This record gives sequence, structure tokens and C-alpha cells, in this order.
Amino acid sequence: MSEEELEQYEAEIELALVKEYRAVLPMFSYVIETERRFYLANEVSMRVRDECLPPCIELELTDAWVWDMYRPARFVPSVKVVSFRDVNVERLPEKEL
Repeated sequence: MSEEELEQYEAEIELALVKEYRAVLPMFSYVIETERRFYLANEVSMRVRDECLPPCIELELTDAWVWDMYRPARFVPSVKVVSFRDVNVERLPEKEL
């Protein structure tokens, strides 16, 4: 596989992932962004652990979707994330019925 073919393949996978993200977004309540990954989840629990140096942030996500173009199954029942960097957790607006 040439470099150009590999780039085309990755571009197609990323486009499919963007389409999947748009389709599943209404199913979730939170958007979570870390330095390594992007998640959607329905429940988020965050704990700052300052007893370790440097302090870290532990997140527990329930009913989650993981942005990862090489992961065969992006829907997971729970995720535990530990980060020593910034974490962004946003609550999505309520859906109108």
C-alpha cells in the first residue's frame, strides 16, 4: 500500500467516524475531551487526586462512545480515564421532545 493509498484510507475512515459521531450525538448527555481521546457519555463522575504528584484527574464514564477510528467497537458500557492534563467535560443541551 502506497503512502497516498494509506492517506486516502485514513481519510475515508475519519469521514465515516464523523458521520457516526453526528448520528449518535443525540443519544448522549456529555461530551468529554482529554489530551488523548474524545468521548460521549450519559454519566460522568470526576475525581481530582491531589495525593499523587503531579495531581491527576480520574473520570468514570458510563454508557459511552469513544472517538477512535481504529477501534472496532466504539460503544462501551463503562470507561475509566486517568489524566495528568486538562480534561474538558461539557453537558449537552437538553433535547426537545
